[in-house]
Amino acid sequence: MSDLKSRITEDMKNALRARETARLGALRLLLAALKQREVDERITLTDADVIGVIDKMLKQRRDSISQYEAAARQDLADVEKFEVDVLTAYMPQGATEAEIAQAVVEAIATSGASGPQDMGKVMAVLKSKLAGRADMAKVSGLVKAKLTGG
Repeated sequence: MSDLKSRITEDMKNALRARETARLGALRLLLAALKQREVDERITLTDADVIGVIDKMLKQRRDSISQYEAAARQDLADVEKFEVDVLTAYMPQGATEAEIAQAVVEAIATSGASGPQDMGKVMAVLKSKLAGRADMAKVSGLVKAKLTGG
């Protein structure tokens, strides 16, 4: 079992003992998603896999928040925001703009990319370095700008 998954399981037990129902619910959802991925893919998750699952769940929650706020359902948006806070605690420290820019330059150099057609190669290198630490959509925009001469 990965260290991160063990930590999440321990936090769930502590939330259960402390009767923190909202936190307990969010952690149970996370553990269920992790278990589902393990069963579907017949693998034992590494910390990187766990971060990938959490990142996906965070994206879903953020989409839900914008949908709920657009529909004037602040009560439901608040529940999703609480879950985002709980999930964010398990993500690695975010990368700074300078770190991201440096990683993009290094990835372009390592992959030997020469133009926009090589974007996939560069993103593959960056995904392993920045997964869970940066918004990959923004990183993709930076890579595209660099490869097109911007």
